[in-house]
Amino acid sequence: MADRIAKPEGRVHKRIISDQQKRLDIALQRQSQGRRDLQFHARQLVSLAVPLTSSSLFEAQDAVRVYQNQELEDFKADADYTQFDAEEENEVSMLQATKLKGIKAREWFKQQYMLPEWMVDVPNRLREDWYVMARPAGERCLVVSSNGATVSRLRNGRILHCFPSALPSGARTREAVTSSRVFCILDCVFHKPNSIYYVIDMMCWRGYSLYDCNYEFRHFWIKSKLEETGVLAPPSRWHHYQFKIVPAFECDKAGLKEAYNGIVPFERDGCLFLNRHAHYVLGVTPLALLWKDPASSRYHIDTDSKGNVPAYQQIVLEYQEDETVATCDDPKVVLGRMPQEFLRQNNQHLRPGLLLKFSIGDQGLSVVNGKPVTADIHYQGVANRYRASADTMSKVLFQFSARHCPLTISHILAAIETSNDDFEMDF
Repeated sequence: MADRIAKPEGRVHKRIISDQQKRLDIALQRQSQGRRDLQFHARQLVSLAVPLTSSSLFEAQDAVRVYQNQELEDFKADADYTQFDAEEENEVSMLQATKLKGIKAREWFKQQYMLPEWMVDVPNRLREDWYVMARPAGERCLVVSSNGATVSRLRNGRILHCFPSALPSGARTREAVTSSRVFCILDCVFHKPNSIYYVIDMMCWRGYSLYDCNYEFRHFWIKSKLEETGVLAPPSRWHHYQFKIVPAFECDKAGLKEAYNGIVPFERDGCLFLNRHAHYVLGVTPLALLWKDPASSRYHIDTDSKGNVPAYQQIVLEYQEDETVATCDDPKVVLGRMPQEFLRQNNQHLRPGLLLKFSIGDQGLSVVNGKPVTADIHYQGVANRYRASADTMSKVLFQFSARHCPLTISHILAAIETSNDDFEMDF
């Protein structure tokens, strides 16, 4: 690798075929073979997400402001932190979880989401086994209601809002005061232009864990349970933010049309595909797939800090103890090794887990049997300090394909069709 900028020269590329379907099959097999005790996990998450013991919402909001300021100071103090040991998270008790701060809190929270792979290949049985929804643009967050308060947390662990809501135990009611076992956890996107929380998934409802329920069941509960409360009503004194359900459609031609270019009250940022059999898996999973194109997203190709598409694809990789750089997948995919001269010059600054930014040069990626074997990467600098993790391999492949030979809506439609068109789609 050299520290230069390599610009593409119009090399002809074929559409990449990955091993995504193989990973999908393995993921389904694993979840059918083993189940985790996630009730304790959910209580631990709630305990950490709502660090409040106040007797009123106003005191709770003051407590959150103090907590946010403390988090900011911790973040500054953690600028040169030692990588948080993931095994330590498994030993965190509920009491200890409420005391997590700074980098440990952020590391813990970024592991609480089901994160989609990017759709590199169209999965088998797309029409039979998948749902599709329009993905709202905005800030992904966990919304937790417990002990008379509702708190939203971003992927980096920072508190976004503390507010009263109509979610169970989300405001100071008699139920919230008398029952500490009633809590809810929702996976949402906060759409700032209209200050609405769009619900894309549900993990707990009134203390009942849905982590090990398939998506089809969770989708049913999202619709039925939220409609029973006043949480979908417009904001009021006791309900500061409105929640709305993002419709999930059967992935047939009509459903794909609605998700892709149907009328939505938010800015669309691609389409999210969810396997109907998928549990809520923590971490990156091929049972959820993200796809974008120019018509469904302003940012289907990654941009720089000024919103411009760079001449070369930029990727973020994690520096490893063996001097290689890799993606954040499990297992990690190694894409290169840092040169010895670079290591000598930067030895005092390098540490395992450090995120580094690279560009992909003229030679691109070489993929064999669905996996990359070589990559023409060129060092660009240290990644943004606020970034939570390196890129996944599926994102690297998707972004590379989007620049050279993209997976189009026509490819997805062709996978759905099993006979002649029964009606015309107007894309």
